[in-house]
Amino acid sequence: MADSVWGEPVGVAEDAGRVQPRHAALVRVTHWITAAAFLALLVTGIGITISHPRFYWGETGNVHMKPLFQIPIPASRASVPTGYKFTMPDFNGWGRYLHFQSAWAAVLTGAVYLVWGFFSGHFRRNLLPAPGTFSWSAIGEVIRHHLGAGDTANPGRYNVLQRITYLTVVFVFFPLVVWTPAIASVWPVLVSSLGGQQSARTIHFFDSILLTIFLVVHVVLVVRSGFRNRMREMITGNTTPGKERP
Repeated sequence: MADSVWGEPVGVAEDAGRVQPRHAALVRVTHWITAAAFLALLVTGIGITISHPRFYWGETGNVHMKPLFQIPIPASRASVPTGYKFTMPDFNGWGRYLHFQSAWAAVLTGAVYLVWGFFSGHFRRNLLPAPGTFSWSAIGEVIRHHLGAGDTANPGRYNVLQRITYLTVVFVFFPLVVWTPAIASVWPVLVSSLGGQQSARTIHFFDSILLTIFLVVHVVLVVRSGFRNRMREMITGNTTPGKERP
């Protein structure tokens, strides 16, 4: 029973008409908490960026310094030189509060998922590419034929491109996005290896863009591969055999 609820998804149901578990309960719960936290981070992050759309490299950065680059939009603060004759509405106060609250929600949820993923074998069984499957030709085959459809030879499993993408998001992009401003606010010394506070903010900005691209592509592929069935799988853990898009 544990394997079908909090543990790994079980195999295809014996009866063709039965509903089969696809995702473990912990995967579903952490998925939706992380999704909600990321959307809050994205919206509030846009507001924070608008308050000062200039990025620097090093420990310090202010309106009197030449930025590394600048986003060509009006700021929400008149003191920031953007070249525009007006300012945007300023939501920086409550935005920062919600941003950091959402960040810690994502960090704690991610920590639970990582611990469970290691000890349950979830990463080894479902995300690590099987021996001999990691090759450019295999990835090219997935892109040409089954970009978002999973492993058609083993329904319910991720294809090699999905495995590599999820591993990169879980172990590179996500840790990096919380290592920068979120962690810097508590342990500033941890961002010294990134070049300083402003360097961390700049890296955080580009990492957030990559995560946003991943989110958009992820949603598009969910729609492409059967939105109702994929949503059912991630909400209830169940799917109806024969409903998957090839």
